[in-house]
Amino acid sequence: MATNATQSFVPVQEVRNGTLILKDGGLRSILMASSVNFALKGEDEQNAIIGAFQTFLNTLDFSVQILVHSRELDIRPYLKLLESKSEQQESDLMKLQLREYTRFVEQFVDQTSVMRKHFYVIVPYQSVSAASAISSIPFFGKGGKKSPEADQRFNEQVQQLSQRTAVVAQGLAASGVRTTQLDTEAVLELLYRSFNPGVFETPIQTQI
Repeated sequence: MATNATQSFVPVQEVRNGTLILKDGGLRSILMASSVNFALKGEDEQNAIIGAFQTFLNTLDFSVQILVHSRELDIRPYLKLLESKSEQQESDLMKLQLREYTRFVEQFVDQTSVMRKHFYVIVPYQSVSAASAISSIPFFGKGGKKSPEADQRFNEQVQQLSQRTAVVAQGLAASGVRTTQLDTEAVLELLYRSFNPGVFETPIQTQI
């Protein structure tokens, strides 16, 4: 009962091949974007980035959503790594330095929450007949086989969404922002973390 009540507030119907399918038939793709050290750039570089980003926004004929996802890092694995590195050192000086650094990190974390930010761009697509094209047509027919009609319409919708996603990725690249599209597993993980804000994030290296 509680599970069904909770699911009623989630607008997502399913995630298929990295594409979010909403309950109203709309589609969404999600790009993870890199950050830019804007403050470290020279004035000419800053103006170039601003100009490129302005051009990117002006060329869009559809809306996009920018999501900043902040999570508190769980640094306990990192502290354990430092301890293991300290035990492996043959030099007493290196052991001492690693122990002092470990204590510094522990004290710093006790006083300040260590946050990690991820940046996402959500690209939408919704045709006039999106709801009837996807929601009303069963993806699986008799015997658990895929419905050809639903599969064809879904692929057509995804192709349109992919074109929009490519436009966004190219526009951001001109501003020096690298992007990568999330696959199904990454989308599900993002949804899980979004609806479970109390979950810590371990410091995972993400390549873009």
